[in-house]
Amino acid sequence: MRVLALDPGLTRCGIAVVEGAPGRPPVMIAVDTLRTPVTAELADRLLELDTHFSTWLDRYQPDAVAIERVFSQANVTSAMATAQASAVLMVAASRRGIPVTQHTPSEVKAAVTGNGRAEKAQVGTMVARLLGLVAIPAPADSADALALGICHIWRSPMRTTVVAR
Repeated sequence: MRVLALDPGLTRCGIAVVEGAPGRPPVMIAVDTLRTPVTAELADRLLELDTHFSTWLDRYQPDAVAIERVFSQANVTSAMATAQASAVLMVAASRRGIPVTQHTPSEVKAAVTGNGRAEKAQVGTMVARLLGLVAIPAPADSADALALGICHIWRSPMRTTVVAR
């Protein structure tokens, strides 16, 4: 299964493509952090995310998209921006008929480290170890996207759907 995973954000959005199957070591195909300028208008920033994300969808042809579920934060403005970015990304995947699944941060941490309350450093270390990387992916948004892809592969095996033609 090939998963395109996203750690959503309006300023920085971690994006990764991971391949694998339950019980097998995952393989990193690509990773990056998409950025939008803080000074740009909201609509322009969301359009820029959509453009970048669409390019990744077309280039890597994932079987599934995994997005980190937006959780309640004390900073409402930050939570809203993250939710808006997530929505744009979900629509782009859905428009192509690619299934989208959301995973909570604690679910991702538990899948990768065995501890749902693991610190970011622990997640990064385990991502590097699981993918056989010589260094922890940076920035943390990239490592988080990789962790999300690994979690999706291990926790959400793709179900086969037969479509009548």
